[in-house]
Amino acid sequence: MASTSDIRKGLCIRYNNDIYKIIEFLHVKPGKGPAFVRTKLKSVTTGKVLDNTFSAGHKIEDVRVETRSYQFLYAEGETYHFMNTEDYNQLTLSEGALDAPGLLKEGEVVKIMFNTEDSMPLSVEMPASVVLEITYTEPGVKGNTATNATKPAKVETGAEVNVPLFINEGDKIKIDTSSGSYMERVKE
Repeated sequence: MASTSDIRKGLCIRYNNDIYKIIEFLHVKPGKGPAFVRTKLKSVTTGKVLDNTFSAGHKIEDVRVETRSYQFLYAEGETYHFMNTEDYNQLTLSEGALDAPGLLKEGEVVKIMFNTEDSMPLSVEMPASVVLEITYTEPGVKGNTATNATKPAKVETGAEVNVPLFINEGDKIKIDTSSGSYMERVKE
């Protein structure tokens, strides 16, 4: 058993007969009244996100997890196929288990968390950022800007990202996987 002082981003806990991963948390100490922890929890089975507040010192049941590296092979409909980089065993997961399936490129290495009790996969951790090539975007028109003007662009995985006007087809861009937003253009 853990307490609210052990709460951190990425911790898996058992709550309401389900396993949740903590996405965000904030320790709050108001001037009047007891301290509490405001959290945002994501169910690893359904993908549903809920907000919850734990009072300070509240006991929470943490779930022991193990992280292993897997390489993304291919997607087939709504199932995604991965291969363990150490023993080459393959694993299939549903699209709901992934946070940003549209940004996953074939050959990308991800971390998959497993429950140590029953070896069930819980969630897939994407790298912090991915580099993808622009396959289609409208040309940017000079003089058509106010400030921070963006346009939609399609990347090689099929996802759509808003990019600045100076980005063209064939450019490689770095994308933040947690928000799905453009970070910078990558020169090779």
